Amino acid sequence: MIALALTTSLLWGLADFGGGLLARRLPALTVVVASQALAAAVLGVVVLATGAWSEASDRLWFAVAAGLIGPVAVLCFYRALALGPMGVVSPLVATSVAVPVGVALLLGERPGSVQYFGILVAFVGVVLAGGPQVGGARIQRQTLVYTLLSAGGIGAVLALIAEASTNVTGLFLALFVQRVCNVLAGGAALYGAVRRGARLLPEGGDWRLMRAALPSLAFVGLADVAANATYALAARLGPVAVAAVLASLYPVITALAARGVLRERLLPVQTAGAALAMAGTLLLASG
Repeated sequence: MIALALTTSLLWGLADFGGGLLARRLPALTVVVASQALAAAVLGVVVLATGAWSEASDRLWFAVAAGLIGPVAVLCFYRALALGPMGVVSPLVATSVAVPVGVALLLGERPGSVQYFGILVAFVGVVLAGGPQVGGARIQRQTLVYTLLSAGGIGAVLALIAEASTNVTGLFLALFVQRVCNVLAGGAALYGAVRRGARLLPEGGDWRLMRAALPSLAFVGLADVAANATYALAARLGPVAVAAVLASLYPVITALAARGVLRERLLPVQTAGAALAMAGTLLLASG
């Protein structure tokens, strides 16, 4: 369970970094729809190859709900990443973990005392990794609104997708349904935005930039799908609260990628936050 949850954080961190970069060159809604459409196409092949259609049940409504909420949350996230520094926005969005953890506790899940402490330490570390400081780079109000909307939506998706299937084959179908709904909801929003004058393509309408971005878009979509899958499996194998907190460490990956590729400066408080997040991980693992 621990390995699956940590793999989730790695995949989400890389997907977020890639999506944020793409949203600086392409319209954010185009990034969402294109990446999810490519992921849906791959999942469709997997569903046909594995016969996952036979696993259809009422639980798929959880996947439908996740698929309708997801595009809104991801769009808000990508817009926030495009407007503000990745090393700040991504960790704040990670507070979305409060939603699945809260749901798990309300449903009667009770981690051990060491794990409770680990959850607290990791949560504080993730927030500090966002770099709250006096006199540093300030986050604009519009960016903060997008960030909070994204956090709530992503948390809801986490809680819903964990309930969408009971086995691996059913998970393939649930993820496919979720992505199809992502594309439908995101496509409708994109169509409406274009009708209102928003851009569909990069500045200047250059299709060559879109074609060049296809591998990156596919990576973002598939990494997000894989992260959802590993999280759902982790939530099934162990306490949901623990799996959710471990999976929420992805901002550390995003911040490190931003530091390595974009040379974004990591502040001392961010370094301390990353250390606390890792300490919380060890406590969760030992509990």
